[in-house]
Amino acid sequence: MSASTTPSSRPAVTEREAREVAEAAREQHWRKPSFAKELFLGRFRLDLIHPHPLPGDEAAQRGEEFLAKLRDFVETKVDGALIEREARIPDEVIDGLKELGAFGMKIDTKYGGLGLGQVYYNKALALAGSASPAIGVLLSAHQSIGVPQPLKLFGTQEQRERFLPRCARTDISAFLLTEPDVGSDPARLATTAVPDGDDYVLDGVKLWTTNGVVADLLVVMARVPKSEGHRGGITAFVVETNSPGVTVENRNAFMGLRGIENGVTRFHQVRVPAANRVGEEGQGLKIALTTLNTGRLSLPASCVAAGKWCLKIAREWSAAREQWGKPVAHHEAVGSKISFIAATTFALEAVTDLASQMADEDRNDIRIEGALAKLYASEMAWTMADELVQIRGGRGFETADSLRARGERGVPAEQVLRDLRINRIFEGSTEIMHLLIAREAVDAHLSVAGDLIDPEKSLGDKARAGANAGVFYAKWLPKLVAGPGQLPASYGEFKHEVDLSGHLRYVERTARKLARSTFYAMSRWQGRMESKQGFLGRIVDIGAELFAMSASCVRAELLRGQGDHGREAYQLADVFCRQARIRVEELFTRLWTNTDDLDRKVVKGVLSGTYEWLEQGIVDPSGEGPWIADATPGPSQKENVHRPIR
Repeated sequence: MSASTTPSSRPAVTEREAREVAEAAREQHWRKPSFAKELFLGRFRLDLIHPHPLPGDEAAQRGEEFLAKLRDFVETKVDGALIEREARIPDEVIDGLKELGAFGMKIDTKYGGLGLGQVYYNKALALAGSASPAIGVLLSAHQSIGVPQPLKLFGTQEQRERFLPRCARTDISAFLLTEPDVGSDPARLATTAVPDGDDYVLDGVKLWTTNGVVADLLVVMARVPKSEGHRGGITAFVVETNSPGVTVENRNAFMGLRGIENGVTRFHQVRVPAANRVGEEGQGLKIALTTLNTGRLSLPASCVAAGKWCLKIAREWSAAREQWGKPVAHHEAVGSKISFIAATTFALEAVTDLASQMADEDRNDIRIEGALAKLYASEMAWTMADELVQIRGGRGFETADSLRARGERGVPAEQVLRDLRINRIFEGSTEIMHLLIAREAVDAHLSVAGDLIDPEKSLGDKARAGANAGVFYAKWLPKLVAGPGQLPASYGEFKHEVDLSGHLRYVERTARKLARSTFYAMSRWQGRMESKQGFLGRIVDIGAELFAMSASCVRAELLRGQGDHGREAYQLADVFCRQARIRVEELFTRLWTNTDDLDRKVVKGVLSGTYEWLEQGIVDPSGEGPWIADATPGPSQKENVHRPIR
């Protein structure tokens, strides 16, 4: 194939082929224990998370020293309101962050980085993001999914020595996977990287490239055609943004995170040295997914920061604002919201710190824990921000600038709500996270019984699968009948002035119930299970609540043992667990009592135009144009808005 060859159309992919691509990108084996995986199998392995792991003394000292410097910087050099108004982080702020070493927090010290672990990296992101969420995104997109993390995991020594010192101090990086017509279905990826001598030639268009407008280095996912000497497949490359043929065609604007440098990037005949390929051909999606196992933990960190801020504003405002003779906090309708914000913030910090420390220790496989943290934090943080807006009333809907202009404190509650909304979409939407986690949660079942429900397997394969499944379930199912959760004395070390032991017994009992429900559903629906996305989403949500309950109790006991607000931590964990149990029971009810079948019928009617009459009586203010922009490869016809910061 010549270097000038470009795709004439997007790859035609069947549903089965798309699943096979996603399946091939998964980590196929479980080489380390996983608390969350065991939880979905009905086994409550408290020993995997308790006692709560902690950073070493040296790591903690290094982390605390950097946090002190970062706090001084964001308090004195960062004007969050200015960033919101101008929709841009000032260059001098970015330069200051570079000088501080903030772009090299996770990069090893031998490459010029700070060598922080995930725990202190997340604390730093939370601190920086509280000053301006756009700064948190800038730093996390660069380090969590940009060039440093893939090279740390999959890069050659030469690649690390060449690129990591740049990323630690001077260069900004970005990660490019999404295309105008490709989101969470990478099998249809259209950007190509055609081998040509010692180079690859890139052609294609990438959408929503966070940091892409200012990035110096890009991690680009592109499809290598299969040919002699090339296995082909989706492959990762490090690309210099100033390479000929790279054009940033647009700086995108959003309802929130107005300061982020997110764009559309076009590649036309861009030559990339083979030495810049990360991993082998065809490993691109595996690299992306593995990177995201820990990379996703940066998002819960920003959610924790938002929760802490919501709690602070709710406390201060609800004590100052009086209604009917007393502060609004003393009215139950408002008080219940404050209690929810306080308890949930405690839980989100517990989940984030626990998953982060587990990532640093590397004793456990945290692919499910990281995904659960992202899913749960993004949903709960959005709810907390919405409740804060409600507590603030009309002032919650009013902008901070407007509040300041008429003489009141400029509280950006509506901005936080807008900024948090994207968390439920990027780095895996809630719907995609449900499916991703569900796939991992049922992995043990598919490993032993998958061939039984695969219509393309032979009778011989099904017979062997049946025998294996019989052995597995004969041992597994009896263990779901009884356990420590039914013994009143279990988990007694969590019983003090406030008793958390009952919540852990509930988690153990409920984990077994969850596993039984999953098994029953697989038996009932078999090969149709994957289409039951409503059911699978609820299964995952139950698991997320149980994980959060477990993390909260373990964190409370850690703080009690350290003499650090232990009594108050126990109170918050108790309230959170009681609130979570109500949500869990509702989810269990909705497993079997729901409108899923009716919803599917209504959807068919909507798409066929049956209910089009319901849309009458309005005007549509949308502009003209296609639903999805044309991404045909070729030279750019637009001005390059790339803006490197030097």
